[in-house]
Amino acid sequence: MGDLVRIDGARGEGGGQILRTALALSAITGRPLELENIRAKRAKPGLMRQHLTALRAAAEISGAEVSGARIGATSIGFRPGPVRAGDYHFAVGTAGSATLVAQTVLPALLGATAPSRLVLEGGTHNPASPPFEFLARAFLPLLRRMGAEVDARLVHRGFYPAGGGRFELDVRPPARLAPLRLLDRGAPAAHEAEAVIAHLPDGIAARELEVVAERLGWPEARRTVVRDTTTPGPGNVLLLTLAFEAVSDVVTGFGMKGIGAESLASKAATQAERYLASPAAVGVHLADQLLLPMALGGAGAFTTLRPSRHTRTNIEVIQRFLEIPIRLEEVGRDLWQIEIGG
Repeated sequence: MGDLVRIDGARGEGGGQILRTALALSAITGRPLELENIRAKRAKPGLMRQHLTALRAAAEISGAEVSGARIGATSIGFRPGPVRAGDYHFAVGTAGSATLVAQTVLPALLGATAPSRLVLEGGTHNPASPPFEFLARAFLPLLRRMGAEVDARLVHRGFYPAGGGRFELDVRPPARLAPLRLLDRGAPAAHEAEAVIAHLPDGIAARELEVVAERLGWPEARRTVVRDTTTPGPGNVLLLTLAFEAVSDVVTGFGMKGIGAESLASKAATQAERYLASPAAVGVHLADQLLLPMALGGAGAFTTLRPSRHTRTNIEVIQRFLEIPIRLEEVGRDLWQIEIGG
C-alpha cells in the first residue's frame, strides 16, 4: 500500500468528479485516500445516492475498507486492496446517474487481470451527467483504440426523476493501455439528431427537431423521433451526434419542467455549433473523460475547446496520484492542446 493521499473536495470546481476520479485512482494505485469537504460547492454538499453507490462499487471491486459511507457524509476514508475482476451489479436505487457509477469503476477494471461484467441500474439519462449514448458513441470507441474492449448494451432508459434504467458493460482489459493522439478529428461523417420522448406528447420532439433543422441545417433523414414506451417515467432528451473520421461527440439537451422544447434545442444547437466551428478534435465533456485513461496509458494528446474548470480540477486530482506531466497550451482561438506524459 502506498502513501496516503489527502484531498480537499472544495478545491477547483468542488463537485462529484473529484470523488469519482480519486476513488478510481486510489483503487488503481493501491494508495489509501482521505477526502474531505465532498461536493462542497454544490447546493446539497456531501454524498448523494449516486456518489454513495460509486463509493460502495469502488470498495467492492477492490476489497476496500471504507469509513463515512452514508448519505450526506462530507468526508470519507478509503483503503483499497487489489482490484478484482468479476461479475458486478450496482444499483443506485434512485434516478441518480448510473453512468457516473460506471465512470468510477471502469478505469480500475481496465487494469484487472481478467474480464469483468457490469450491470448498472439507476438513471441513464440525467441532466448534468453523460447519457448512455455518450459512453457508447463517444468515449468507449476511443478506449477501444487504446486497446480496451468494452461492449455496452442499453436495456432500459431511466429518466429523472423516475429512474429505472439499466445498462450492461463487458470489460476485457488490455495488457496495457496504448497512448492515443487526437489532434485532428478528420472529415465529417453522418451527423444525426434524435429526440427521445417517453410518456410525453410527440409534439415536444417534433419542435426540438425543427430547431435543429433551422439552426444546423441537418436534413430530415438525419432527424429522428424515438418513442420509448419501456421506461417507467416520463422523459425527454435531445441527442446530437457529431461524427467524424477520428472521433465522435454527443451533445445533449434534457427536457425539464419550465424549459420549453425550443429553448432546450437551441441551447444544444449552440453547443454543437461551437464545437463544429472549431477544429478541436475533442469536446469539453469528452476531454474530462479522456484524461484518466490517457494518464494511465502514460502518454497521449488531444486538441479541445477552452478547458473547463471541471477539466482543470480533474487534472489536479490525477496528478495527486500519478507522477505524470499534463500540459495545457492555447494554440488557437478557442483551441487548446492537452499533452499527457513526456
